[in-house]
Amino acid sequence: MKVLGVNGSARKTWNTATLLQKALDGAASQGAETKLIHLYDLNFKGCKSCFSCKTKGGKSYGKCASQDDLTPILKEIETADALILASPIYFWGVSGEMKSFIERLVFPFYRYAKPDAPNASLFPRKINTAFIYTMNTTEEQMKAAGGESLAALNKRFLGNVFGKTPESLMSFNTYQFDDYSKIDQERFSEEVKAARRKEFFPQDCEKAFEMGKRFAQSN
Repeated sequence: MKVLGVNGSARKTWNTATLLQKALDGAASQGAETKLIHLYDLNFKGCKSCFSCKTKGGKSYGKCASQDDLTPILKEIETADALILASPIYFWGVSGEMKSFIERLVFPFYRYAKPDAPNASLFPRKINTAFIYTMNTTEEQMKAAGGESLAALNKRFLGNVFGKTPESLMSFNTYQFDDYSKIDQERFSEEVKAARRKEFFPQDCEKAFEMGKRFAQSN
């Protein structure tokens, strides 16, 4: 049993990475092999729209033809039993690195099939997937801005390609800085942020841990 975690944040020890590691810890607690991948350590770009992955009979059919640091990662995902993606929300979207990664991950397996076709994906198996999101906004602000549509869209694509209904975990109103007094901002109260982090972030960590456990137990 192998569970891969992909961190779409530049920070390796902050909110996003912490929750992702907790999910991997949950999987490891059930005996799963885990691996954490930091996208910001890799040199890669998004989809080039070359359509090599869609060319019938071509040597790259069903695979991304681009060769860079992401190539071995995509190969490893083909043999994984579960995949957990994690990203902070920047301007109501995932990070640029995560967006580029999703393009390279999903498009080669995604067929231009008719709606509801049973063979819409070229991925060889059905595996569990999940997306962890962290954001500076409250849940109410996220809903008012239509942020739920982002999670729904990612859920749709992951589900269509990897065959199982994905899970989502959202961590709201996160603590962003070590020292708010050094940052040019007037909107947030460091005391309020710190109090929320103390009360709610441990709950989010527990949810992530339990997610990882479920994934490891389901195979």
